[in-house]
Amino acid sequence: MRIGELAERTGTPRRLLRYYEEQGLIIAARTPNGYRTYDAATVDRVVQIRGLLDAGLPTRLIKQILPCLDKPRAIHFADATPEMLATLECELDRMSSRIQCLTRNRDAIGAYLDAVRDNRGPQTVGAAP
Repeated sequence: MRIGELAERTGTPRRLLRYYEEQGLIIAARTPNGYRTYDAATVDRVVQIRGLLDAGLPTRLIKQILPCLDKPRAIHFADATPEMLATLECELDRMSSRIQCLTRNRDAIGAYLDAVRDNRGPQTVGAAP
């Protein structure tokens, strides 16, 4: 698929896709006329990258851990420095805290909506207040 289709399928601007390629996060083949083409697996890869970026990981770290996220899981530890492991530990702790906060907020909003729905009772369409 070409970059426009990848952008559409992932909801990612073309400019960001070019940046991901520049950073070595995704790989594009080139047609004889120079157009970028991507295989279908790149859709999942871009979604994965977006999720990691949304979680706050920098692209330099994402590039290091992406091979560990492939299926089948072929994890290589050759370049896992103590600094990288410490950074990943911090990121894991930060993500876990964020997940806990999001879960509390989701539950609070759900409880609020349930209470509002319970208190509203049945609504009659077209009835005067």
